[in-house]
Amino acid sequence: MYLERNDKGWNIMGMRVEKQTTLADSVTLNGIGVHSGGPASITLHPADANSGIVFHRSTKDGYVETEASWKEVTATSLCTVLGDPHDSGISTVEHLMAALRGMGIDNVTAYIDGPEMPIMDGSSEAFVEAIDRVGLKTLSAKRRYIRVKEKVRYVSGDQWCELNPFDGTRFDITIDFDHAKIGRQQLKFDLTPEFFRDEISRARTFGSVQDVEKLWKLGFAMGSSLENSVALDGDRVLNPEGTRWTDEFVRHKSLDAIGDLALAGLPILGEYRSYKGGHRMNHCILVELFKNPDAFEIVEADVALEERYAREKGHAELIGGLQAAAFGPEVS
Repeated sequence: MYLERNDKGWNIMGMRVEKQTTLADSVTLNGIGVHSGGPASITLHPADANSGIVFHRSTKDGYVETEASWKEVTATSLCTVLGDPHDSGISTVEHLMAALRGMGIDNVTAYIDGPEMPIMDGSSEAFVEAIDRVGLKTLSAKRRYIRVKEKVRYVSGDQWCELNPFDGTRFDITIDFDHAKIGRQQLKFDLTPEFFRDEISRARTFGSVQDVEKLWKLGFAMGSSLENSVALDGDRVLNPEGTRWTDEFVRHKSLDAIGDLALAGLPILGEYRSYKGGHRMNHCILVELFKNPDAFEIVEADVALEERYAREKGHAELIGGLQAAAFGPEVS
């Protein structure tokens, strides 16, 4: 990963990272909910430093506020759900969360008009386009990170995931499906806005026709269509345009992982690896991480990058006296 220091601060891959960001203006997205099939709308507003991502969902009694936090996750079987799914919950937050984390946005207030996020085309592309449309605003507060200090691992049958110490934000995602069009696929990358926009954001959710038909009978996936998912029937892709990449499947699983791990509340400095992962495993690794306070620390951007710069340049004296940040909201 490219790292440099100058009199204006730090750059990673050409992106200034020492200050927090928000949106420069408000933006609204309209679509349908993938499960209800009904209209869904969300408006994203700029937010103050250190406020994080906060949802306000409309209910019959007014708006209910829910933090975008791993602590608020209540379901992960079909998508990631925050809050009470029977009352004020919000479903399918992972695609928006991936776009916010992937594009380097720290603070947003989101108003949503019902229980579901608009599914758009089944990827994060529409959210990235909306972000690009209004642009970003740099705030005065320094960005803070969760830095992984010790390996944390979670295993469930033949599935596993882990967070490892790493000077940056890296993902190493492997999927393995008994399907001719998918099979075993792996994607390893350092997360930057450029990579997210070009290589991850357009990857769509996917599923078999047989599975969707079962969900329809249960009252789920009523809005699922070829316009918002990659549909598989046997060894065929039913979408007329085919897949956007031959490995679009692992790219979408990577998108989901970015979005789910964004619920840590702060960007993670570390490497996330998973095998046969999904929403449940992504959530479980966060639970496991925060159960182990010795495995992580919260640091400010200049502290983390100064330490790395010192190691790379061999000037350990540069970091004398620097401490991990011991303030700010709880990691949530």
